[in-house]
Amino acid sequence: MKVCDKEGKMRECSFEEQLGKEAFWHTTAHVLAQAVKRLYPEAKCAIGPAAREGFYYDFAFDFEFTSTHLQQVEQMMREIVNESLALCRQEVSREEAEALFASRDEPYKLELLRDLPESAVISLYRQGEYVDLCAGPHVANTNLIKALRLTSLAGAYWRGDEKNRMLTRIYGISFPKNSQMEEYLHLQEEIRRRDHRRLGKELGLFTLMEEGPGFPFFLPKGTILKNLLIGYWRKVHEREGYQEISTPMILNRRLWETSGHWEHYRENMYTTSIDGMDYAIKPMNCPGGMLVYKMQPHSYRELPIRTGELGVIHRNEKSGTLHGLMRVRCCTQDDAHIFMTPEQITGEIQGVIRLIDEVYRKFGFRYHLELSTRPENSIGSDEDWELATEGLKRALELSGKEYVINEGDGAFYGPKIDFHLQDAIGRTWQCGTIQLDFQLPQRFEAEYIGEDGKAHRPIMIHRVVFGSIERFIGLLIEHYAGKFPLWLAPVQVKLLTISERFVPYAKEVMAGLRQSGIRCELDSREEKIGYKIREAQLDQVPYMVVLGQREADEGTVSVRKRDEGVAGSRRTDEFIAELLAEME
Repeated sequence: MKVCDKEGKMRECSFEEQLGKEAFWHTTAHVLAQAVKRLYPEAKCAIGPAAREGFYYDFAFDFEFTSTHLQQVEQMMREIVNESLALCRQEVSREEAEALFASRDEPYKLELLRDLPESAVISLYRQGEYVDLCAGPHVANTNLIKALRLTSLAGAYWRGDEKNRMLTRIYGISFPKNSQMEEYLHLQEEIRRRDHRRLGKELGLFTLMEEGPGFPFFLPKGTILKNLLIGYWRKVHEREGYQEISTPMILNRRLWETSGHWEHYRENMYTTSIDGMDYAIKPMNCPGGMLVYKMQPHSYRELPIRTGELGVIHRNEKSGTLHGLMRVRCCTQDDAHIFMTPEQITGEIQGVIRLIDEVYRKFGFRYHLELSTRPENSIGSDEDWELATEGLKRALELSGKEYVINEGDGAFYGPKIDFHLQDAIGRTWQCGTIQLDFQLPQRFEAEYIGEDGKAHRPIMIHRVVFGSIERFIGLLIEHYAGKFPLWLAPVQVKLLTISERFVPYAKEVMAGLRQSGIRCELDSREEKIGYKIREAQLDQVPYMVVLGQREADEGTVSVRKRDEGVAGSRRTDEFIAELLAEME
């Protein structure tokens, strides 16, 4: 398809390319705006970009816009598509643009115009009677849109500022083929089926309450799952030479001023006053880790020093961004900090890449890597940033890992490597990160005595594997659709009795299982066995054991697997051995 890019040049581009998607969805957003203006001429248009998936447009209506109106707009969009309207780009003067949008009573467009720099090229895109202030990109004609759907409504403050008017945001999706829409709708259904918020409630893992928005409650089964992840984390970190520490949750303002967080991260921090002094609840663990390092002098012979912390952190997230366990205000971050010499940078980063790779493979995740470079609000010298960025690049290349550059998205104190996981249905999630930091050791005046007998500044790696344990649990719930592998399942075996007469035998079997470290529950209710089996399957228990007269007489168990059904009868000790082997 033909695409007009942001320079106004026409080029051939496929929908599979990033530019192609952006142009296609941006064009559909203009079709949406045109449909709204045809149906409701008094509506005011704000902005309508392509999104990460699909598009949206913000409007100011003088009435309550509902899902009924949405259906009417969608039908009008299809009529506009069928009119085969060409999209024409036109560069105009600021005065011409202001006159146009003033005559059309579009105050949001006029505000956008006023904020453009004097040197900016002002371009308009026209399709039929509709004209929009826009830099592009766009496809050449509306008739390329073969499938479209408006998906939802939401409120959105103008320019993201809660002091401004609340607008109506209309979301949608579109494709150049009907088959692509069918695939998309199937994926959305699969996403709904795997939604960790629904499954978390159904499986009794966690809950979110109105008494604490963004502060998850873990229930008994969810706590088992959380502790299993923590236990695994401790096992691999102890093997890799990390020492675990624990730092306070509340520390005074002076610490956060030293670290730079008070200046650069203040709006995301919860604060309080103690003895007339300002304190903050930690939004991250790093400054506390620095204080631990500085407690005693260090020699180059000790380095690298690797410390890990499962620290509970709090961040003041806006209520509109909260989403189950994926975006919370309180979480457990599996931080680790490595203090090292310049010569150890490459080797240590390679070691972290290897460790994170091992963990993600354990859970069946594929991933891709991004190297994020210096942002605008950074601290530190050009020399330090260049050395840090080159150190990360060299480690990636020596590890044989492919990566892409994410310009300007580093932390304010240093560049970073981000691990983007791909789940079972192809979605990506940013979890692990490795950040190389020259700045915090300088700010805290951290030192080690080098081989030359002089004081030197250590270099610091910040890294997480899970990221947030809460978020990782949410990701795992959706990745496995609640069907955890045996070693992770909160309940590994459910014992189901045919009648209450066999409860004593069931308790004997349960004692043997628990003695072997197997997590099990007994369902001894006076219900039909088929009902009990169905409930255990809905609970996603990996193994069910049916116990009746024959099993009690023979000292055996009748085994059923979650996805395979009947798995035969065997002695209890044989069944335990099979479970332990699978768990290992």
